Amino acid sequence: MTYKRLTILCGHYGSGKTNIAVNMALDLRSKRDRVAIADLDIVNPYFRSKDSEDEFKQHDIRLICSEFASSNVDLPSMPADLYAITDDRELSVIMDIGGDDRGAYALGRLRDAIKNENDYEMLMVVNRFRPLTPDAPSTVEVMREIEAACGIPFTGIINNSNLAAETDASAVLGSVKYAEEVSELSGLPVVLTTVEERLYDDLKDKISPLFRLHLQARPV
Repeated sequence: MTYKRLTILCGHYGSGKTNIAVNMALDLRSKRDRVAIADLDIVNPYFRSKDSEDEFKQHDIRLICSEFASSNVDLPSMPADLYAITDDRELSVIMDIGGDDRGAYALGRLRDAIKNENDYEMLMVVNRFRPLTPDAPSTVEVMREIEAACGIPFTGIINNSNLAAETDASAVLGSVKYAEEVSELSGLPVVLTTVEERLYDDLKDKISPLFRLHLQARPV
């Protein structure tokens, strides 16, 4: 994948943004020297980028997140170093934004700086197996709500359709048409389809581009 300086991941709650963000940060670190992952998800206090903090330290990836992340304190607080995302233009950042329009309000604080620099991708993570995004019209409706909340237009789509541990190759293949319908209705390209690594070899010659995901362990 080719990255802009800022890669912003948004989507409906439970679409799988955090796993993608973690994997993208590790992929980006293999290509660039200064990389950060910014967890601005103030909606979901359970599975956070901070849960991969040790792995980030091993790869010299900076973590920008709330001081309360992965604690028993459930407060919608923003990271103290939030503005490093836009102020430090030598830093390449993967941004994990909270679910739906509520989480996207957090991104609005950085809107003007992001749009003025104009070196970003804003990617809608879609999952056809989530209750509120089972088809293209409902998915695009969520997309427009997020755009309205943060004031930044999407530039592409990531098809992350999955059924968690029950996902098989046919489920991923069957989601391609859905992603193409979302693309046609929204006018945005499907940037990539994701698949967990156990299914990658089965699908690498059938779907392109395909992004391999190493699933992060959920906290106990």
